[in-house]
Amino acid sequence: MFETQRSSEEVLPEKKKGKFWETFRSLRHRNYRLFWFGQMISLIGTWMQNVAQGWLVLRLSNSPFLLGAVSAFAGLPILFFSLPAGVLADRVNKRKFLIFTQIGAMLLAFILAFLAFTGLVKVWHVMFLALCLGLVMAFDAPARQAFIKEMVGKDDLLNAIALNSAIFNGARILGPAVAGILISLTGEAGCFFINGLSYLAVIAGLYMMKMQDIVFQSRNSSFLISFKQGISYIIGNKKVLALILMASTMSIFGLSYAVLMPVFARDILKAGSSGLGFLMSAAGIGAISAGLGLASRKKEEKLKYMQAGITVFFISLLLFSFSKSFFFSFIFLIGAGWGMISLVATCNTLLQEIIPDELRGRVMSFYVMMFMGTMPLGSLIAGTLGEAVGVIWAVRVGALLCGGISLFLFKKFIEKEIIRTSG
Repeated sequence: MFETQRSSEEVLPEKKKGKFWETFRSLRHRNYRLFWFGQMISLIGTWMQNVAQGWLVLRLSNSPFLLGAVSAFAGLPILFFSLPAGVLADRVNKRKFLIFTQIGAMLLAFILAFLAFTGLVKVWHVMFLALCLGLVMAFDAPARQAFIKEMVGKDDLLNAIALNSAIFNGARILGPAVAGILISLTGEAGCFFINGLSYLAVIAGLYMMKMQDIVFQSRNSSFLISFKQGISYIIGNKKVLALILMASTMSIFGLSYAVLMPVFARDILKAGSSGLGFLMSAAGIGAISAGLGLASRKKEEKLKYMQAGITVFFISLLLFSFSKSFFFSFIFLIGAGWGMISLVATCNTLLQEIIPDELRGRVMSFYVMMFMGTMPLGSLIAGTLGEAVGVIWAVRVGALLCGGISLFLFKKFIEKEIIRTSG
């Protein structure tokens, strides 16, 4: 049923152990180094486009609801297609498949850049392209999550996942800051064009990897049977299901605050597009510090980070909603970023440690669906509340719901099912 593979990659020899080297130990794998540095460049472009896209929609529509709607369009395909994409991820060569999805995302960025540069862009164009990009990401994300194990092996898996979170949020620091400045100089089109170019880095890294093909699930087996196997495993494993529900709660009630950030920057903090970039970067500063901290932690310490992450996130976000000062808002968003990644990265790393290799694509596709795919619901809720009662109360409600539900899930299910059954 399963095909196996030996990686032909070069692995750097172990160096003298120290905290710094332990934090970055996954980079001794050549394939992962290529992937990691390529992703670092590409993600900077992705964050630039996210900021510019939100600013463009606000400029064209002046509507908090449409800000949420565009984000919802980007996430809807993930909700509906990530599960079959997970079955596919266990049946294909993930490296070649990721090259295909990254090329698709690059072309969409160039199309948006052209429309913005020529002045032809309308809100419905942004929505349609966001929908197309969401479809690409629905197939890209499960394969990318499952591909990490093939690059680093079991021993460095948790470290590699934490480092992925670190570069994602490191790009979140630089990308929005650059976007905020670039929008004021060239308009949104420049951000979209640079994002398109940035995909070349990760595509080149994938091409340069030295590894043999690996397919865990035979194509001769039924697609439906493979799908049912994945769902049965998730439902039957309380630890896995609890972690996925935890991430989903953060997605629906917590992360949607970022959708309303353009309104805070323009109308409440009076900071303009450059201020928007720095506000988005603030959350990235907190997030990258959490990611690097997790990369050097032992397994038994991760649950402490998870509980601290829940508390720090919702308190910081609540304080942000009361702030009228740009400086204090910046500080509170650093706390929100630290709390967010402490929770989400811990969920991801513990989940990947539990699941077997042959089900990795299918289980991670369910995680992607519940985390990324439910973001449209959170975005629509945030946008609707922002339109009805104002963005300040929309953020407050989201923070309280996220904190309350997440703490309940952690105490009632996750602590009991993971700590009590560990060992």
